[in-house]
Amino acid sequence: MNLSATEEESPSTAAASAKEVHIPAEIDWEMLDKSKFFFLGAALFSGVSGMLYPIVVLKTRQQVAQSEVSCIRTAFWIVRNEGFRALYRGFGTSLTGTIPARALYMTALEITKSNVGSATVRLGFPEPTAATIANAAAGLSAAMAAQLVWTPIDVVSQRLMVQGCSSSNSSSSSSSSGCGGNLNSRVANVSACKYANGIDAFRKILNTDGPRGLYRGFGISILTYAPSNAVWWASYSIAQRMVWSGFGYYFCKKDGYSNENGVNTIRPDSKTVMAVQGVSAAMAGGVSALITMPLDTIKTRLQVLDGEENGRRGPTIAHTIRNLVKEGGWMACYRGLGPRWASMSMSATTMITTYEFLKRMSTKNQEAVT
Repeated sequence: MNLSATEEESPSTAAASAKEVHIPAEIDWEMLDKSKFFFLGAALFSGVSGMLYPIVVLKTRQQVAQSEVSCIRTAFWIVRNEGFRALYRGFGTSLTGTIPARALYMTALEITKSNVGSATVRLGFPEPTAATIANAAAGLSAAMAAQLVWTPIDVVSQRLMVQGCSSSNSSSSSSSSGCGGNLNSRVANVSACKYANGIDAFRKILNTDGPRGLYRGFGISILTYAPSNAVWWASYSIAQRMVWSGFGYYFCKKDGYSNENGVNTIRPDSKTVMAVQGVSAAMAGGVSALITMPLDTIKTRLQVLDGEENGRRGPTIAHTIRNLVKEGGWMACYRGLGPRWASMSMSATTMITTYEFLKRMSTKNQEAVT
């Protein structure tokens, strides 16, 4: 894909002074070695998930708290009272589900992007518009496909994440117990069940609530992640063009210049390409986190809170929203925004650079991407 940035000059000098950024072509689904793509993807994304998992734990703990608790205070309390390993509680379960969920996600993403991109170009849309539409449609379909696997994993792993709060809440009445000093009284009615591990949690949830228990919050998950992914991929496409056209080519090496038909063509090195992708991904992640934060808070509460007031049906969306507003007004829906914004921005940056690297490593013909 070529992105150009041309300076406004008089007609006689415009052609001679034009500058075009030539970056490696987009890699579509047909160009990938699928076995290599999935094998390397499982290894790379497992490592990335491991690095970012503690932030997800902190975000989840904040979302189930009945009042505002700082991220730093929550982190210190968890490490001091539950140990560093508590920041990785449920990680094994999450990692087990990540591999098939990521496989579904990447397959749906690449197939949709390739097909929709080709269709929109044939319909006469300009290339930038076609790319934005294709990215949005791909993000939407990928999120919906992945949630079939990810929702049960999310329910189980989030129950394990908040287990420290629920156990200390039920067993301690002293002012020193709870999530962050005397924060036990501030923790919502999380599940009272004790889980030995992910398999035990899966079994107990299935026995208590049936399959519906494992898919609790599936609807709100779709409403959260599908638009979030569509917004993210569309924002990423737009942000990447803005970064390149704005200042990306200034960071290209001088020896990357070549002259093609009177046009100064800049060929950025791989580090510059990755830097621009990372910045664009962080921008898109911040936008997506801000827009979808309330839905994510409601989803988390639906998946981890007990529904004693409503019997085995579990809390409803309306009931969850009423409780949030009662606890802290509408801003309660933005609890955990800091960790989620940081998580999505860092995750987006690492994921997209890893993903683009993975695609280039998995192409059938390496010369085609240079």
